[in-house]
Amino acid sequence: MLLRNILSAAIVASLLCAQVSRAQSAPAISSASPAYREVTDDLGRTVRVPQPVQRIVSLAPSLTETVYALGLQDHLVGDTDYCDYPADAQKKPKVGGAINPSLEQIASLHPDIVLVTSLNRFETLHALETIGISSYATDPHNVDEIITSSKKLADVLGAPEAGASVAQGMQRHLADLQRRIGSAPAKRVLFVVWHQPLISVGKHTFIADALRLAGAVSIVDSDKDWPQVSLEEVVRLQPDFLVFADSHSEATPSTVETLATLPGWSILEAVSKRRYAVISDAVNRPAPRIVAAIEELARQLHPDAFREKPENSKEKIEKENPPPAAHYSSSPNGLQDRMALPGACACAR
Repeated sequence: MLLRNILSAAIVASLLCAQVSRAQSAPAISSASPAYREVTDDLGRTVRVPQPVQRIVSLAPSLTETVYALGLQDHLVGDTDYCDYPADAQKKPKVGGAINPSLEQIASLHPDIVLVTSLNRFETLHALETIGISSYATDPHNVDEIITSSKKLADVLGAPEAGASVAQGMQRHLADLQRRIGSAPAKRVLFVVWHQPLISVGKHTFIADALRLAGAVSIVDSDKDWPQVSLEEVVRLQPDFLVFADSHSEATPSTVETLATLPGWSILEAVSKRRYAVISDAVNRPAPRIVAAIEELARQLHPDAFREKPENSKEKIEKENPPPAAHYSSSPNGLQDRMALPGACACAR
């Protein structure tokens, strides 16, 4: 621990020296102080954000996705090794992982702001502050907060119109979804984060809220975010479906197939009857794309709600033979005169 603190201090000191050296050697551009705006992030911190924001570093895949959703990807100068969506994000300069990013690499990118989440270490935020780099944190706990947080982030980054558009699109998508499945009984599900040991999600997480919006309810009633669950309890509760997030690999399908061969799992009706739902890993990320994952799950749990209703004979005839458009003559009796002619019709020519 002492060695790690000494190394951290040494890194910060070296970065400070480097910045002082650059400041002494760089030509003076203007004597005016840079413009700043004070905002409050989701952790309740007051953050000074340089204006305008031109260079962004993201330390979370969800924030990288949000930057792209807002159309600000050209301002994204760096992200983490795990930022894989959209594909273009993989081409950005990498600064390491979310938990242990390289401060030297971040500083070399000269960001105006570094985007973080509550999962990033406090030591990282403190080190960034020490070397004079602003960081802004998001911390949504449900889908409504994801929408609000995305809109607020857009405003912080100088793109309020884009934020409003993204938020409205997410809200419309969810409203349409609720019109389809709102009256359907919720399916009881187990969201499987990991199966050995068995890990699920707690009731206060945004994933649990996403399940609810998809017409499901988790059988796990825990205040912990990532509770370990006993298989015996799952067997007792007998969920209707098991839900998995696709990990962009061959692991998920093989995991699903393997469960039936593991001791105890075959007792579950969801396993014996192969009631699985595999959805995009967007459900794991508090970003705008989560809405698509919610619909993806809803379609698997409530397929009838997404089937087009067959038209009755009358509706089909009227659709195939729409009534003719009326032509209104300038003469008061024009329409009546045309209708009076044998074989005539009031359609426009």
